[in-house]
Amino acid sequence: MKVLVAPLDWGLGHATRCVPVIREFLNQGAEVELAVVRSNAALLREFFPDLRQRLAPSYNIVYPKHGYNMGLWLVKNGVHLRTVMNYEHRFSEEMVQRYHYDVLVSDNRFGFYSRNAKSIYMTHQRRIAFPKVLSAFEPLGMLWHASVMKHFDEVWVPDLPETPGYAGSLSHVKTCPVPVKYVGALSRFEGENLTAKSDVRYRFVAVVSGVEPARTRFENLLRKTLVKIPGRHAIILGKPSLGVKSSNEQNLDLFTHLPDNQFAAVVKNAEWVVSRGGYSTVMDMAVLGARCIFVPTPGQYEQVILGRDLAREGFAATIDESKFSTETLIAAVSEKARVALPKPEDDNKLLKDAVYASIHSRFSSH
Repeated sequence: MKVLVAPLDWGLGHATRCVPVIREFLNQGAEVELAVVRSNAALLREFFPDLRQRLAPSYNIVYPKHGYNMGLWLVKNGVHLRTVMNYEHRFSEEMVQRYHYDVLVSDNRFGFYSRNAKSIYMTHQRRIAFPKVLSAFEPLGMLWHASVMKHFDEVWVPDLPETPGYAGSLSHVKTCPVPVKYVGALSRFEGENLTAKSDVRYRFVAVVSGVEPARTRFENLLRKTLVKIPGRHAIILGKPSLGVKSSNEQNLDLFTHLPDNQFAAVVKNAEWVVSRGGYSTVMDMAVLGARCIFVPTPGQYEQVILGRDLAREGFAATIDESKFSTETLIAAVSEKARVALPKPEDDNKLLKDAVYASIHSRFSSH
């Protein structure tokens, strides 16, 4: 049984949430290979140094600076998107024909399917999020996404089957043109033996992530804010290319990057975690049992929706970047003192069952 897994290259979150999927296929005896682009190849090689990588087409996404522009990007760049989708579909058909894959797993790669292999499409955003000024496009967005999903045999949703789950209204949609399986929270920390301990109990641990220039802007905002708050704080800068280095600035401990074991130890020993609100981050924090304050990335309206839904359910706090300050951070902590993300199931039986079924069932024709 040969499996080819292909995460989308819009940031690294799609690659990290594929880690438990890849592990589970390997655990169940499948031969797994990876379809990568240059931006996520190194990360996946760090987790799976022995797995063969195939270079896949890149979407070459540049994130807008302002929230309303993301929907406009989708409208303006429809031709580019269709071109990439057609190219990656030809690529996937060629891969199946040349290397005889039995299963393709596409994490939000819209054209990564084949008529000659069981094709699985993984997404938590069954409802594409549009800001209010573009809300008229939402029904069209859902129709378009349904037209994408109909080319696949199954849709896997990385969320809990019970509403609201982690993705709330984004993942829990009534209709779908193909069978849907909820596969639980997908985190690179799930099932790992995280033995490292942190010697310091931090009041706030901030995790910097994302693409430039938003990444550096967020880092500077965190430095300026946390240095004014009493207590010891840590900022994980998310710069793995610089190696694992640490430094101190007043009451801040700065880490360029932390291996998963140490990252988990620091997060689990924090009173609060401040981070962007990407969906992979939400699932990681749920697995680690963190109390979170999410600051959505401007231009990624999906993060705004996630943060809003999680705050409404009492699972987390959220602050707009434009309003992020010492005062709003302290107010959020005081208001949301008892927040907690839902705890995932211990062994993720949902994912195990989905992988087992995909290995042992025949694919349908598209």
